[in-house]
Formats: sequence, C-alpha cells, structure tokens
Amino acid sequence: MARGDVTRLLLDLEAGKRDVFNVLLAQVYDELRRLAHAQLRNERDGHTLHTTDLVHEAYLKLVDHRQKNWKNRAHFFGVAAQAMRRILVDYARSKSTKKRSGQRVSLTGAGQAEEMHEASLDTLIELDDALERLAELNERFPRIVECRYFAGLSIEETAEALGISRATVSNDWRLARAWLQRELA
Repeated sequence: MARGDVTRLLLDLEAGKRDVFNVLLAQVYDELRRLAHAQLRNERDGHTLHTTDLVHEAYLKLVDHRQKNWKNRAHFFGVAAQAMRRILVDYARSKSTKKRSGQRVSLTGAGQAEEMHEASLDTLIELDDALERLAELNERFPRIVECRYFAGLSIEETAEALGISRATVSNDWRLARAWLQRELA
C-alpha cells in the first residue's frame, strides 16, 4: 500500500469509519515496530517493555486519540513517536518510583540473576525533563527531537510531519541537540 493509502485510511478513521482500524494497523504495523525497536534500542538490556508491547500501546493511544486530525502518514508517525516517548517515560518513572520504594527493577529474563541498572531509566527521565524545559524556550524543538531521535524520521519526514521546511528542521535540530547536550552534560 502506498503512502497516500495510509493517509486515506487515517482520514477514514478520523471520519468515524471504524472498519478501517484493522486495515490501518496492518499497513502501519511494520513501521511502528521499526520505531519502537529504535526507541527500545536506547534502553537497557532486559527492559521488560518489549517492542510489541510498545507498538500496541502506542497504536491504541493513537487510534483512540480524542483529536485525530491526521494530516498525512508522516504526521501520524510523528505523533506515534511522541506517544512512544510518553509511554517509555511513564514506564521509567513508574520503575524509578518502585526502586525508590525499595523494590528492585528486574533487568533479566526468567531464571537469571537479578541486577540493578538505573542509568537508562534515569537518563530517559532526565531527557524528558530537559525536553519539557526546552519546550518553554521553543515549542517546536521538542517535536523535532521526538521525530528525529525517538522516531528516527529523516529531515524530510520530520518536515512533512510538522508542516515546516526542511531548512527549519535542519537548523532547529542542530540547535536543539546543542542545547540538550549542554543541558544534559
């Protein structure tokens, strides 16, 4: 199915045609898995939220979204990146809260020794907090970071998703990265 067909399905879903739900999922599933895998690649080994779990949670949030004003395929995947970021940050905050209350975070599969690995949870929370601060300076910067870093979208795809020029994405991406590097150092 072509990119335009995904856009058509998104518009049909927005128009209330619930029968396109499964067709849309079939069309976007592989791309959502790629996005989820890319985001989870940055997580620690043994992360208990798996690619499939992240895809399904994000997809359900997306198609049940109260304001489904999908402009196109790129916009959908940009919002998907934002949903995945929120899911991962909520997961990290939940695990961090449990850790502080004396519970251990399991990072290994069944039958293996349990160990602690706090860095990636804390890093994700720090990044999210930094993105919130960055939004106070410029609301567009965190959206670009979500598309580029969390979703792995290209400059062109990010521009399409956000409805801005490639030059703006390129410049803002450079500035946002520099600000984040300084802020997280």
